[in-house]
Amino acid sequence: MASPQEKLATSLQKLKELQDENGIAAIRSKDLSQTHRNRLLKNGFIRRVMKGWYIPADPGEKPGSSTLWYTSFWGFCSKYLNHRFGNQWCISPEQSLSYQVGNRKVPRQLIVRSPKARNKPTKLPHGTSLLEIKAELPSGNDIETKDDLNLYSVSSGLIACTPRYFANEPVDARAALETIRDSSELLRPLLEGGHSTIAGRMAGAYRNMGRDRISDEIIKTMESAGYQIRESDPFTRKPDSITIDKKNSPYVNRIYLIWEEMRKEIEEIFPDPPGIPKDAGKYLKQVEDIFITDAYHSLSIEGYRVTAELIERVRAGDWNPDHIARDREQKNAMAARGYWQAFQVVKSSVKKVLDGKNPGVVADVEHGNWYRELFAPSVTAGMIKASDLAGYRSDQVWIQNSMHVPPGSAAVRDMMPAFFDLLKQEKSAAVRVVLGHFIFVYIHPYMDGNGRMARFLMNVMLASGGYPWTVLPFDERDEYMQSLEEASTSNKIERFTRFIAHHVEEGMKGSPAAKVHLE
Repeated sequence: MASPQEKLATSLQKLKELQDENGIAAIRSKDLSQTHRNRLLKNGFIRRVMKGWYIPADPGEKPGSSTLWYTSFWGFCSKYLNHRFGNQWCISPEQSLSYQVGNRKVPRQLIVRSPKARNKPTKLPHGTSLLEIKAELPSGNDIETKDDLNLYSVSSGLIACTPRYFANEPVDARAALETIRDSSELLRPLLEGGHSTIAGRMAGAYRNMGRDRISDEIIKTMESAGYQIRESDPFTRKPDSITIDKKNSPYVNRIYLIWEEMRKEIEEIFPDPPGIPKDAGKYLKQVEDIFITDAYHSLSIEGYRVTAELIERVRAGDWNPDHIARDREQKNAMAARGYWQAFQVVKSSVKKVLDGKNPGVVADVEHGNWYRELFAPSVTAGMIKASDLAGYRSDQVWIQNSMHVPPGSAAVRDMMPAFFDLLKQEKSAAVRVVLGHFIFVYIHPYMDGNGRMARFLMNVMLASGGYPWTVLPFDERDEYMQSLEEASTSNKIERFTRFIAHHVEEGMKGSPAAKVHLE
């Protein structure tokens, strides 16, 4: 008679075969026998989404965690919708446009059009839902399939979306407009549909973005066909001058547009920079003095359980991973040692910035060194492979409990050079500080260590304005993470800016808020 372990192994093999065959993110009841299904449910290897539907699960995920669902969301929805409607469905024009330009955040409610829809919502886990609307679909050429999702093409989506989209999602709307190569992509559907009001909106949108040629071509062509056009700007403000390269991917253009959208608000909130100090040695001594406090809080934010004593032993060289018995303790020790090693090379980067080097250039050239030092002890201890230090990630990554889905690995390689170009060109130290941190974690270029790297980057950018090295305290982790989430999913940077600005101001007063009791 098979043991419980053998029975579970048999069920797991069935689940693996199902995933290998279909790369499946959604499992129907009929895909597994009731025996296998019950066994996998009991042991936490699948999770129920709704009646008759499941997703693969991690038994080690903490109760109440939303990470698994957010990582499964888009794949689950595509499988579920294809089962419900065959190929007769399409995501709403607004959500199609955002997805098309690289915004993969999980929406609170996914809106889907189908001639077979029931005009009712379906509840999904963690406060998300799917709303199906009975409606005709755009013509075949106006639907594109991407990642198994049926989407409006960019041109058809721009014509079908509501005017509110431009005001509510200006970054995504501008990124979508920038993908249009010339006016003919919009003029065909505008003329075929007789969309004079929408033509005026498109002309106004392009005029707002400084693309007068497209605006004029839309108006002149529509008028020559007998339509009266009243130009109207659907955006709530005009952008500052940021050059968008139409050859770039939508992901890269979104980075430029996010930067432009957020920078003015940051400058209004952040304290004025003190300026590069004359005594660089004194500044670097203050950086060294704050190391234990900084390491404790930065590692604690990431979930490592470290003490001031462990950090002090690591700094003094009094540590030996062979003496550590348990894996978790070894991981903590390797993280602490790696942080100390990385801190030393980041200090050398700070010195170059204090000596007048362009901070964006310094960060671009040297951030790979920070990353390698951060994880070198874990490689030495055999906890991770040496190949993991090769560079930016080569796989998809998710952020725990976040509705923001970082871009795919191919997009990362386009986005990081653009990100550093923006840092190099930016004149405001405050903008470099806030957006340096935010955009780095938004891209999430590494499989691990992104938060620590972003805080190192933040402090190098702080040095570029003469601001003090600033610690973000562990006991304010919730506010820190929630403000990052708000910036990532809603393009609202104020909360995150105020959070960092507060702790920078405390440091400028000589009383860093992060200097709290260390264990």
